[in-house]
Amino acid sequence: MTFDRDRLDQLRQHHHEWERTRLQPTLNKRPEIKPRFTTYSGVDVPRVATPLDLPDFDYARDLGLPGEYPFTRGIHATGYRGKPWTMRLFAGFGTAEETNARFKYLVAQGNTGLSVAFDLPTLMGYDTDAPEAIGEFGKCGVAVSSLRDMEILFDGIRLDQISTSMTINSPAAMIWAMYIAAAEKQGVDQRVLRGTLQNDILKEYIAQKEFIFPPEPSMRLVTDTIEYASRHMPEWNSISISGYHIREAGSTAVQELAFTLADGMEYVRWALRRGLDIDDFAPRLSFFFNLHNDFFEEIAKLRAARRIWAREMRETFGAKHERSWLMRFHCQTAGVSLTAQQPEVNLIRVALQALAGVLGGAQSLHTNSMDEALALPSEFAATLALRTQQVILEETGVANTIDPLGGSYYLERLTNQTEAAVYEYFRQIEALGGVLPALEAGFFQTEIADASYRLQMEFDRGERVTVGVNKYANDEPVRIPILEMDPDGYARQVARLNDVRATRDQTAAKAGLAALREAALNGQNVMPALIQCAHAYCTLGEMTDVLREAFGVYQEPLFI
Repeated sequence: MTFDRDRLDQLRQHHHEWERTRLQPTLNKRPEIKPRFTTYSGVDVPRVATPLDLPDFDYARDLGLPGEYPFTRGIHATGYRGKPWTMRLFAGFGTAEETNARFKYLVAQGNTGLSVAFDLPTLMGYDTDAPEAIGEFGKCGVAVSSLRDMEILFDGIRLDQISTSMTINSPAAMIWAMYIAAAEKQGVDQRVLRGTLQNDILKEYIAQKEFIFPPEPSMRLVTDTIEYASRHMPEWNSISISGYHIREAGSTAVQELAFTLADGMEYVRWALRRGLDIDDFAPRLSFFFNLHNDFFEEIAKLRAARRIWAREMRETFGAKHERSWLMRFHCQTAGVSLTAQQPEVNLIRVALQALAGVLGGAQSLHTNSMDEALALPSEFAATLALRTQQVILEETGVANTIDPLGGSYYLERLTNQTEAAVYEYFRQIEALGGVLPALEAGFFQTEIADASYRLQMEFDRGERVTVGVNKYANDEPVRIPILEMDPDGYARQVARLNDVRATRDQTAAKAGLAALREAALNGQNVMPALIQCAHAYCTLGEMTDVLREAFGVYQEPLFI
């Protein structure tokens, strides 16, 4: 207990006296500026937090020390004193050559990990020249249609010397196979590769909508990658279970955490049904969270996340190794919070959001650039985004002590409230039959839509403020530089793709696609066949088409 009952009773009496003699006279003279103060998730914020907000708080059970169960204060005993977080700016645009140049620039500026953004055709499993891809080349990321593109993307970058994160989901297995093949062509054994594959298909159905196949075969593909990584790539995170896009779609912080953890536990169930031992794969599961504007709610969310995951892994799923209980996560500042109006103000938003991620104990961090509501990041804006992290690490002192806000009455109260709200969502999902039945019933989608609408109404009524949009607005023109891509990039990309198709070993390509078709239809793990296809320079579209034929294509029902 934080305080014994007698001291809590004394504090309660003192609090009542304070309300009578100090608070009420002040309110009579000057009422508070809002009738109700809440977090973005709608949780009431107390006027002042005291030990009365934590009457049953148990230090060992609820908080503990860094690096020990339940890991509320962090998964490492030395925090950032032993190893700073990985600075991993998300980058990708146009051709592989352009993105390769940006990667090298970021590394030279102090970026400590690579993170690849792919364009929409790649995210949907199409080659650049597919009819469905017209007009979308390189706009939201880099185009990768074959191993040739992957080789150029990492030209001059040793893949055994840097970790790489790839934000790809439906065709994740195909893109991963190309990355493995590119490494092997560099002479790098796949067993030493370090990085993360996002590969979170459940959040695509819930929020981002970049799905290809129906849920069941999609989950099979994810399980194939988890199995392959656990047996052949011990340093690789085969999945990054992502709340980021759930939040970007309009969810609250509580919904983001609840739905992400529910998805994570569903992946665990599928892997266990495959026959994998939980302690063989759980240590390489990773997570990805959003950092939004409500500073303390974001920190509480990350602390609650570690505590819930550790408990579920140990007590529900029976993991025996401590590494299986650890939640490791990457964070990214909230793209949806950025504004086209007064874009320089985004630097301030991003800095505060990033600070929340550091105080919440993130292992890896991306800071958005100030111009992302207008275009892909310019080199100037990306440099400032990286410098934001470097200032936090090198100049503020916040990384010098571990979990410096731990023990704050308000933060511990909010962490507990977040945890309780997450378990209430778990109960609702279980009542619907689990994650897939809840997904098919539209539960997640409807909850997010309702939350998004509610928050938008609060902005429209002026109950919440976006600086420069619904308050402190002006009509000044944008004065920052905007990225311009090579206008000839599309023609070069299509020419390269045609050359790949014409000059590859056609017998090897046909054999690879045949092996993939057989594995897909016979229930075998598809990863060996995909790596064979990648080495034979089969294109992304060709591999995806084989799986479209085997698995079908998903059409989301209308939820009313």
